[in-house]
Amino acid sequence: MRKSSIRRTCAALAAVTSLALAATACGGTTKEDVKDEGGKAAAAGKADPNAATKKGLTVGFLPKQVNNPYFTVADEGGEKALKELGSSYKEVGTSSGTDTAGQVSYVNTLTQQQVDAIAVSAQDPGALCTALKQAMKNDIKVVTYDSDTNPECRNAFISQASADDIGRTQVQQMAEQIGNKGEIAILSAAQTATNQNAWIEIMKDELKDPKYKDVKLVKVAYGDDDAQKSFQQTQGLLQEHPNLKGIISPTTVGIKAAAQYLSGSKYKGKVKLTGLGTPNDMRKYVKNGTVEAFELWDPAKLGELAARTAVALSSGQITGKEGETFKAGAMGEYTIGKNGVIDLGKPTVFTADNVDQFDF
Repeated sequence: MRKSSIRRTCAALAAVTSLALAATACGGTTKEDVKDEGGKAAAAGKADPNAATKKGLTVGFLPKQVNNPYFTVADEGGEKALKELGSSYKEVGTSSGTDTAGQVSYVNTLTQQQVDAIAVSAQDPGALCTALKQAMKNDIKVVTYDSDTNPECRNAFISQASADDIGRTQVQQMAEQIGNKGEIAILSAAQTATNQNAWIEIMKDELKDPKYKDVKLVKVAYGDDDAQKSFQQTQGLLQEHPNLKGIISPTTVGIKAAAQYLSGSKYKGKVKLTGLGTPNDMRKYVKNGTVEAFELWDPAKLGELAARTAVALSSGQITGKEGETFKAGAMGEYTIGKNGVIDLGKPTVFTADNVDQFDF
């Protein structure tokens, strides 16, 4: 269904005015302002799970950074899903992962072009809010994926995996590899990293299970997502704890650096390593016996779920409220959680058997 000429006028005005408003997105605009102006759009209407899936929609993907291999794979997953659903895909974005002003500009452009939905990986949780609420006021559905905005600024967020799953599965992987016995350490990113700290707390909670009574966490080290520092921290862990049996690194930079150190040392194959990594970074370390298994979510499925959620929202099958369910094709049925969060599912485990099937 085509948007009215009134909407086209509003969209054009929104594109102009939101550029001026963007500067106040984080400071001058309060949470309540966002709720009043944009949140109503997110909560408006009632879900009809039996509504027909609309075709001919246009969904604009705005990744955190274009030409980034991770987001290329994610957005291709979205494109494939939209083609299957009979709708159109377009991608826009900045070449820098920290150009929030550029992201705001692209949101405004998509609003002016009257897309039906926007799927965005936000560089900043608040900076896009003014522009996104203008989009929602113009009946554009907003889905965030990989990196969220403030909840009031979108209809739904596609989370890579729940923090609980990420934290617990890494401990489970490590325990299995060391035979449920021995000293382990964690090589994290920055000491202030919110997601890392959340995962580590869950890891510690998982280790309280009696089945891990012979597994001892001896240290949490921080490599600050810097390759050289992470390499040095790995070296330091092994010098400080000569009986160390394994290292968990829940950061792609950290696990790669740790694998690099282990592969060239006497500890190769003796000290186990797992955590969050990309197949392209870790492939050679899996094949040379340094790493047995590591994990990460599948970015193609993340993009696919973002696309399918955008279409479900545009079709009126869901509104983004907690408890609503919808079918995401072959991916199965998903339920919207608190604050409009939809978890992709458990992370994908990569081993020598499947690592060559992925390219990111």
